[in-house]
This record gives sequence, structure tokens and C-alpha cells, in this order.
Amino acid sequence: MFIINTYATAVSFCLVTMLCWGSWANTQKLAAQQWRFELFYWDYVLGIVLTALVFGLTLGSTGEAGRSFLTDLRQADGASIGSAVLGGVIFNAANILLVAAIAIAGMSVAFPVGIGIALVCGVVVNYLGNPLGDSTRLFLGVGLVVVAILLNAFAYRRAAAKAQQVSGRGLLLAVVAGLLMGFFYKYVAASMFPNFNVPLAGKLSPYSAVSCFAGGVLLSNFLFNTLLMRRPFSGTPVSYADYFRGSGRSHLMGVLGGAIWCVGMSFSILASGKAGPAISYGLGQGATVVAAVWGIFIWKEFRNAPSGTPLILNGMLLCYLGGLALIIAAH
Repeated sequence: MFIINTYATAVSFCLVTMLCWGSWANTQKLAAQQWRFELFYWDYVLGIVLTALVFGLTLGSTGEAGRSFLTDLRQADGASIGSAVLGGVIFNAANILLVAAIAIAGMSVAFPVGIGIALVCGVVVNYLGNPLGDSTRLFLGVGLVVVAILLNAFAYRRAAAKAQQVSGRGLLLAVVAGLLMGFFYKYVAASMFPNFNVPLAGKLSPYSAVSCFAGGVLLSNFLFNTLLMRRPFSGTPVSYADYFRGSGRSHLMGVLGGAIWCVGMSFSILASGKAGPAISYGLGQGATVVAAVWGIFIWKEFRNAPSGTPLILNGMLLCYLGGLALIIAAH
């Protein structure tokens, strides 16, 4: 299988992860305007599963390092498979709760709370599990990225036509989503052999781990998303019949969104072998500010914002770049 052998390559893979995780949501904007998120999400999950399998059957099955994809799956024990699947279930629950929190409390409240908690919690949990890197630089970098996320939230708040009253239920959902999002990566990392060059009996390769993770996302979606379709947090209920009435473009955008996200996940897991799970996860979650950059320069979300907003956005970008530099230097 293909593996990463240098820290520089690992960092470049983490930067791709950040771009993927910060960009996949644009595909929902490109779907039909009336296409509901609950329906889009089925195609998104399908895109994750298909991309994980493509990675496993291509990069995961070539080269002499490690263990090939299908051979690896056949020898894996139940505990390792279960750990990766559990990671997928936790991620899916977190993702759906975060979407619900955004629907109730608004983007400017739910997103920074959820992703901010996920970033801090995820880096701490993954660092304790595998303390690779300089903790001072790592956590200073994470702190700067959190400041960037908060500045982004403040800018969105200023740009809103009228201030939205903060919903206690939405805030609680965002906190729970953030805590869950901070833990999913740990279970995927725990399912793998630590040195990708030296396969261990019963453990998973990075490609097998991502595929089992994707399986967990798919299986849990039959419960989580079905409930969300029947009892949505906003809007009227939707049915499976509505899904099959969607246009080819809308379905394709969902699959593309899932594929982009899974490329990021696969690159992050591959990078964790050299960078360590904490650095790999921390860099990836800088995606929030990548999403903000899309909003600023492509979707022009701040074109009518009050004066002073550009200064806040510049401060956000400086904190973000400084945080990334410190996280990279933590190795």
C-alpha cells in the first residue's frame, strides 16, 4: 500500500485535508435550491463510502509497504473493525447534530461553538493517546485557530441583518456535537497499527480503517437520517420518495461532497502516521477558516457588512495562518 515517509509530505496531506473539509459544503450550494439537506446527506454518505473503497482498491492495494487492502480486511479482528465503525457512528451523530444546531441557533453561534470544542477536544484526546510533537507549540497553535474561528463568528454576527436570539437548545446541541466530533478520530486511529510500515496482526491499515469508518457512517445513517427526515429540526418532514424525485445534478453534488470530504479524511489518516493524530487532526479542523474564505471571496457573504468587518476578517486570517504555522512547527 502507499504510505507517507516524510513529515513534509504529511503536512502537505494535512493541508489538502483542510481544503477538502473546508470546501465540501460548497457542493450543497450547487445542488438545486429546494433540495433539502436530509436528502443531500444520503448522497454525501454514499460519496464517502465509494471514495473510501476506491482508495482501498487503488492506493491501498499497490506498493510493497504495509499490507494490501483486501488481505488486511480479511485478517482484522472484531475489536479493530468495531473501533473504526464506532468512529463512523460518532462522526455521523456529531455531523447531524451540528447541522441541527445551525438550523436552530444560526451559523454564527452553532458553528464556532461546535467546531471550536471539536478542535480543542480532538487535539487533547489525540495527543494524550499518542503524544507526538511539542505540546506548547501545538496548543498555542490550536488557541490561535480557535481565536480565528471566534473572529469569523463575530464577523458573521455583524453581517447579519438582525441579531438572532441565541437558542439554549441550539447551543446545547452545538456543545454535544463538538464533544462527539472531538472523539471520533481517536477511535479510527486506535483501530490501526501505529507504524504503517509494520503491520500488526488483527489491526487495520489506514485504508481499511477509513473503509470501516465509512461503513459505520452508512449503517448509522439509516437510523440518524431517517429520524431526521421524519422529525426535522426545521421545515416539513421529507420521505424517501422525495429523494428519488431529485435531479441528477442534485444527487451528483451530494456524492461529490462526500467524495471531497473522504479524500480529506483519507489524507488525514495517512498523514497521522508521520505527523501524529493530534497534529493531523488539528490541521484538518482549520477547515472552518477555509470555509470562511470561500464565503468571503467566492460567495461574497460580507459584501454588505458594516464598516470594520474587513479588519476583523484580516485579523481572523492572520490568527489562522499563525496557528497553522505553530501546529506545523510542533513536530
